[in-house]
Amino acid sequence: MVVTVDSKSGFCFGVTNAIGKAEDILSSDSELLCLGEIVHNDVEVSRLEDKGLKTINHQGLNLYSNKKVLIRAHGEPPSTYEIAKANGLEVIDASCPVVLKLQQRIRKSYEEMLAVNGQVVIYGKKGHAEVNGLVGQTNGSAIVVECIDDLGYVDFSKPIRLYAQTTKSIEGFKSIKAEIEKRVSKDATIEPFRAYDTICRQVANRQPFLEEFARNNDVVIFVSGKKSSNGKVLFETCKAQNEQTYMVEDENELQASWFDNAENVGVCGATSTPRWLMEKVATQIRKIK
Repeated sequence: MVVTVDSKSGFCFGVTNAIGKAEDILSSDSELLCLGEIVHNDVEVSRLEDKGLKTINHQGLNLYSNKKVLIRAHGEPPSTYEIAKANGLEVIDASCPVVLKLQQRIRKSYEEMLAVNGQVVIYGKKGHAEVNGLVGQTNGSAIVVECIDDLGYVDFSKPIRLYAQTTKSIEGFKSIKAEIEKRVSKDATIEPFRAYDTICRQVANRQPFLEEFARNNDVVIFVSGKKSSNGKVLFETCKAQNEQTYMVEDENELQASWFDNAENVGVCGATSTPRWLMEKVATQIRKIK
């Protein structure tokens, strides 16, 4: 049985950058606060916690002072920086540059829409850390839509500017955009609708590669944290091409029966999955058969 680890899977730039900053600080400091899980992967979080990383929630910002706090790749709303400053916390900003640019664009559109009683709409997952940071650029007024049914919250008689969470699917964005175009008022005196595809191509471009990878293997083991939004999307991408696709968080969840008739097994993962963990899973599979 040949076991291959997908060369294109693993951390995206934003996650690599955030973890690198955390490790640099923890090489000299005994503790570093992190606002929310640095990555949606429990195994990697546990590794960093052993080095001194301490995950806190937003309420925890008021419990500490004179410490360093890491803003992870997902980004944060302006209010987070204000609270940290008020409490004497030193912010280590590891927000992904792609997310930071998107925040700036949304803030600019919000100001423009405010002047014409318009709306900013974000295609994304409600409550997701990145989306919370994006909504924060609009004073909480942006309308978050996860599916076409959520468009019921949008007033189509008013101007609309549509953006997307960076890790959402391109096809999902296109369907939301097309539906808004059908419903938007054609009588508006100013441009009624403009859509901005702000999906990160480093993430989105992995889908066609994974489709081919899944087709070329008898069994696919997709390594991902259960809380990873990107992981769910990419797992379904593999599953659509190969029914013998299974998701695991680590090597302990592997089942020997999955490999009974397999000659070629592929191991891949989400943008929140560390390379070392995929290699560890592959090593365990090789011991099974």
